Amino acid sequence: MFYGVELGSRLMLGTAQYPSPAVLAKAMEVSGTEVITVSLRREGSGGSAFRDLIAGSGCRILPNTAGCHTAKEAITTAHMAREVFGTNWIKLEVIGHADTLQPDPFALVEAARVLCADGFEVFPYTTDDLIVGEKLLDAGCQVLMPWGAPIGSGQGLRNSAALKTMRAHFAGVPLVVDAGIGAPSQAAQAMEMGFDAVLLNTAVAKAVDPVAMARAFGMAVSAGRLAHDAGLMPARDMAAASTPIFGMAELA
Repeated sequence: MFYGVELGSRLMLGTAQYPSPAVLAKAMEVSGTEVITVSLRREGSGGSAFRDLIAGSGCRILPNTAGCHTAKEAITTAHMAREVFGTNWIKLEVIGHADTLQPDPFALVEAARVLCADGFEVFPYTTDDLIVGEKLLDAGCQVLMPWGAPIGSGQGLRNSAALKTMRAHFAGVPLVVDAGIGAPSQAAQAMEMGFDAVLLNTAVAKAVDPVAMARAFGMAVSAGRLAHDAGLMPARDMAAASTPIFGMAELA
């Protein structure tokens, strides 16, 4: 549940870089997603056809502040996005490093504090740092979105130990793995850890067959969460026979 909204799908899908609007529409449909992210820049360049497509998708829109490098720029973009899309939801990105696209934790917390006070329901794109996560919650965020790896890299969960620690530390907080996921198996891994959702874009949009890949990610997210809820077996240091010794026949 995110800000009081219960969703049936744990896959959030980006809307950029698809080969055509028709492919995007079909990918959204087959993935089962109920949340799509849209940047104000993308909406502005897509024209009325793109606006009609996302409006008719039936999905909840999560505008983002992609491309912002300062708190002031992100805050201004968020206010514009609220006017355009008519929602208080905002995916907050404040990029601090040009190569890795790593968030600027100081500007991120600053912008989050202002936006939460202004009535926004903020989804902050952050690293897997526990202290930054605490500061974002103190600022008013009710969701954290740690990266799996740098945006668009497809590296998957590059620091799975840190993500597991974050999941354990923020036990009652909705957590979404955002960025870096390149394969359905990586999305399933995040769900098996107990994350509440995954958000991705490039792995689907740039696939040879985006529609088939969207379907694969939808299935992987469902399977990963089902496995988590069913109770995964713990890893063992030694082998353990699956067939019990007791009751076996003794052959002379």
